[in-house]
Amino acid sequence: MKKINNPFLVYGYVNPDYFCDRVSETDRLISALKNGRNVTLMSQRRMGKTGLIKNAFYHIQENDKDAVCIYMDIFSTNNLSEFVGVFGKSVLGRLDTTSQKVVAALKGFLKSCRLVLSADELTGSPQLKLDFQPSDTQSTLEEIFDYLSHSDKECFIAIDEFQQITEYPEKGVEGLLRSLIQFCPNVHFIFSGSKRHLMSDIFNSAKRPFYRSTETLSLTEIPFESYYQFAQKWMNEAGISLSETNFQIIYNQVNGHTWHVQYVLNKLYGWAPEELNEDLIRQCFNEIIFSELDKFQQLYDTLSENQSLLLRAIAKEKCVNAINASGFIKKYNLKTASSINTALKHLVDKDYVYRLKDGYAVSDHFMRLWLQTLP
Repeated sequence: MKKINNPFLVYGYVNPDYFCDRVSETDRLISALKNGRNVTLMSQRRMGKTGLIKNAFYHIQENDKDAVCIYMDIFSTNNLSEFVGVFGKSVLGRLDTTSQKVVAALKGFLKSCRLVLSADELTGSPQLKLDFQPSDTQSTLEEIFDYLSHSDKECFIAIDEFQQITEYPEKGVEGLLRSLIQFCPNVHFIFSGSKRHLMSDIFNSAKRPFYRSTETLSLTEIPFESYYQFAQKWMNEAGISLSETNFQIIYNQVNGHTWHVQYVLNKLYGWAPEELNEDLIRQCFNEIIFSELDKFQQLYDTLSENQSLLLRAIAKEKCVNAINASGFIKKYNLKTASSINTALKHLVDKDYVYRLKDGYAVSDHFMRLWLQTLP
């Protein structure tokens, strides 16, 4: 197993040794995919969706060396043409083992675009680039799916931030993708997204093409006890003492949110103290918030008065269920229910605020802690 300097990963995936818990979620994801059920994976941002996907892919490929696992993030795409570019770059060439086979296979399927083949400077492996006109985008997408469906390999494709397709200017993108996906029995998909309301509309609305076409898996916080065992194990190996009480302080401060917990543990591990106490933990949080202060202030300054008032109110409450309740409005001197709803929509759309099962909360817990210090 690969060794790394700091076991509390903030970005990326290495192997199961550095992946905390999610045993049942991993098993459920693998079971669905291996039995031909596509999956919709939802959670708020940085809760660990990408890590879960790559952990599942790691185990799939451990058991089946011929399986092809592909992860792609379409958050930066703005239209169908850009989607096809990312999709093609992620998929093409992954089903063949030599450059000769790659070229032969792709020439047989891709008619609507020019294929540029070059070699990676470090590995020598073929690097593929699509060159096509916007009018040929749909044809190219169909040809890529044709290429996938004719492979004798089992493929697993994760499309992250899938809700981005709802922002494309082209009409009928969902219907096009659904029609192509259903004719690829050897290809299994994970549609991952962080905007629950958009993902839910795509897959749960009877009027939408993807209605009831997937199994839904929602990620919540890693249970406290599992997370503490993981943290204690790695701290102990480094000669750092971490009590359950002090880990509870970390966990509670950020509501158990995976990325925030990992970030704090990563910094504390890097300090290499003999014992993690409450003073060190407080110092760590203060340092993190101070380092992010300019960014928080810039984001905050883009908000209108109503939006900033509402954001501060939600931060001080940590989680607000009845957003239009008279007591909440009066306590924070908010305006009318209609103005609150307008401000809330903006905060949710821009990912300042996230809808949880218990209510609305600030998405970035470090920013929430900073907002709580404002008058």
